[in-house]
Amino acid sequence: MSDRNFLVRLVSSIWHGVDGVRKILHLLLLVVVFLMFFAALSDAPSVMPNRAALFIQPAGPLVEQLDGDPYDRALAELLGDAPPQTLVQDIVDALASAKDDDRILTVHLELSAVSSAGLSKLRRIGAAIEDFKTSGKPVIASADYYSQAGYHLAAHADEVYMHPEGLVFIEGYGAFRSYYKEAIDTLRLDWNVFRVGTHKSFVEPYTRTDMSPEDRASLTNLIDQFWLMYREDVESARGLESGALDDFVQNLVDHATAAGGDIAIASRNAGLVDDLLGRVELRDLLIGYAGEDESDSSAYSAVRIQDYLGQIRPLGGGDVRDENVAIIIAAGTILGGSQPAGTIGGDSTAALLRQALSDDSVKAVVLRVDSPGGSVFASEVIANEVQALQAAGKPVVASMSSVAASGGYWISVVADRVIASPATVTGSIGVFGMFPTYQRTLQAVGVSTDGIGTTPWSGQLRPDREMSQPMKQLFQLMINDTYDDFISGVAELRALDKQVVDGVAQGQVWTGQDALKHGLIDELGTYEDSIRIAAELAGMQEDGYGSKLLETALSPTEQMLLDFLSFSKGAGIDIGKLVSKPGALELFANKLEELLAGAAQFNDPKGLYTHCFCEFD
Repeated sequence: MSDRNFLVRLVSSIWHGVDGVRKILHLLLLVVVFLMFFAALSDAPSVMPNRAALFIQPAGPLVEQLDGDPYDRALAELLGDAPPQTLVQDIVDALASAKDDDRILTVHLELSAVSSAGLSKLRRIGAAIEDFKTSGKPVIASADYYSQAGYHLAAHADEVYMHPEGLVFIEGYGAFRSYYKEAIDTLRLDWNVFRVGTHKSFVEPYTRTDMSPEDRASLTNLIDQFWLMYREDVESARGLESGALDDFVQNLVDHATAAGGDIAIASRNAGLVDDLLGRVELRDLLIGYAGEDESDSSAYSAVRIQDYLGQIRPLGGGDVRDENVAIIIAAGTILGGSQPAGTIGGDSTAALLRQALSDDSVKAVVLRVDSPGGSVFASEVIANEVQALQAAGKPVVASMSSVAASGGYWISVVADRVIASPATVTGSIGVFGMFPTYQRTLQAVGVSTDGIGTTPWSGQLRPDREMSQPMKQLFQLMINDTYDDFISGVAELRALDKQVVDGVAQGQVWTGQDALKHGLIDELGTYEDSIRIAAELAGMQEDGYGSKLLETALSPTEQMLLDFLSFSKGAGIDIGKLVSKPGALELFANKLEELLAGAAQFNDPKGLYTHCFCEFD
């Protein structure tokens, strides 16, 4: 019995000992996790060299707002899966700070990865480069390959270099679409289309096999103006003779032939680049401007733009003061509900406007619009919130970026002041709706639909039934009424005759400079002008106000997790291994889903849209 008691006590002691060790290990694990977390929060920023070049390497399209949910995007960046995008504001802020920063000796623009950008965005960055150059510090541009967007930025540099095997390829501006009418007929689909606007071309791919004369005329006017602006910008910045760029682009084969087939040499001969340098020669040149890197004598001393922004933004404490102009970005297609950044959600954008309304420090709002439009209902929800701000005595200025057309114009025109750049695409005042049915397709394979209803409208919105004539009439009545509301609202808000508005509406698209002539906007100006004007309308003193960007923020839990993962990555842990890479089939499925999403995303409750095909890079 005593032996049994001894064994019980022995086993119990061992168990309590193991349990104690387990608790201690758990406690140690928690301590390590919290130490890592707080270390991530308090991690000192990388040391800024005393003498360095600011290295700016934009990648992908230049945008007003990064696409996607902020948490998903940040996680994708940590995992290395985020699609490349570059914020225009980041480049502008970095150049503005570097201008007066004695540590920055030069700026190096590496532009190989720039894919596209609206002309207004390029002009804004170009102006920031020119302002930086007033400091007397040189700007050096380089690339293996210059896209049209990349070269516009490079033209503003003091020196432009390209790899000897590189290429300057300037396409000009164009408008090309696929047309599905024959495919729709072959598949026996009935693509019911309703619209108001002789130039409202968004629906034409479903009703035609080619571009309509009206759309061709409208777009020709637009792209001709863009091409002229682009050429004049580049020729002025590079000091080229008038017409030199157009000659190079139009006669590229002749220029290449004269250079022995070498387009890089042809580009140098035409004055588009100053010299052709390989990687080693370029590094040596930059060492001459910025000095050697302290840890690598073969590299030049440089600070990357994101590291630099991480230094200057906390030091300045932001620009938030007791009285502020709130900045709200409205970028992308306008859809109902709450949408991630890069898309305008009726509810999510309205929530940001209400946040500005309830914030006592916000005295005025700049709505930065970069949108081709979308849902009529969602556009009206946003417009109503703008009017609520105005009713509360907080003026709203609409600041148009590259495009603010259709629904983008709808949410802009209600503002107290509407400001665009000369290269903004705006207007496209028109309305459309589409409702495809496929009953004939089903009949071809022996499937029919039948049933009963209590009213003429029962079953009318089934895609497997033919739309009745009364239903078509009702749809067109709604389209007509919405269009009338649109032009009536523009006429009232812009103090124009309704017939005059109708004459410049009808879905026609205009550049900002044309829109000013037609009275659709108040003035031409920059983003910075919009903030200043908003402050003036609110009666704030010059230099006595700040600016506050309102956007969807991460939750504390999301921020904590991202900080932890960021610290882990900084500690050398490959967190990318935590996620399996998609296979070829999954990649194909994701791409197909992305393509279909463009047609499936529209969610207006009445099926009414004011959207245009008018984004040109």
